Amino acid sequence: MPSTDTSPYASTATATATVTATGALDSATARIPGRRLTARLLPLLAEAELLDSPVGWGAAATPAGAFRLEPVRPGRDLELLTGWMNDPEVAAYWELAGPAAVTAAHVRSQLDGNGHSIPCLGLLDGTPMSYWEIYRADLDPLSRHYPARPHDTGIHLLIGDGTNRGRGLGTVLLRAVANLVLDNRPRCTRVIAEPDIRNTPSVSAFLNSGFRCSAEIDLPGKRAALMIRERALRNLI
Repeated sequence: MPSTDTSPYASTATATATVTATGALDSATARIPGRRLTARLLPLLAEAELLDSPVGWGAAATPAGAFRLEPVRPGRDLELLTGWMNDPEVAAYWELAGPAAVTAAHVRSQLDGNGHSIPCLGLLDGTPMSYWEIYRADLDPLSRHYPARPHDTGIHLLIGDGTNRGRGLGTVLLRAVANLVLDNRPRCTRVIAEPDIRNTPSVSAFLNSGFRCSAEIDLPGKRAALMIRERALRNLI
């Protein structure tokens, strides 16, 4: 029976695409059932490469509720994201405060990045409440600052609503997303993050969710804590 969920954040996990033997998307044969290929759907097709399609990862059960990642659609999500980026606590580290064009340019840089990074909303019990970037750390400039391994997967995040901060939710969601990465990316042996070393709540959330601080590294614009969660240790910490 077709889904009757008309929410703008209904799951798009049924999307499929034809991929060539080399792993490249075959634009001549790419299909989404019942839909014509349009520019709006290209980001969804790109998710099939490099990051193994977060749209199909499903929901994770957490103590706070069911959590899932939904790839960003600029036409639908820009106003929400712009509001979050203008929250002073978010702007202090993301530095994207300003008009919608500032947020739009950042999101577009993710969507146009050859599939190396996928911007996502984090939905808790169906309500968008956080923003995530799931990216190939080994293909990112970050790889010049640490001994990267093939398929290292990085995460950036922000919790958009201030009412959801300061009560341990970041720890819960970081563990859930790291588990989603490791469950759905069998070639990935480590999940990587690099929060600003000054962002004590963020660093603490990573440590409490099973990451370890491997080093402090100097990145453009910040000194970061290199956080690593190892697949081999996921059931121990």
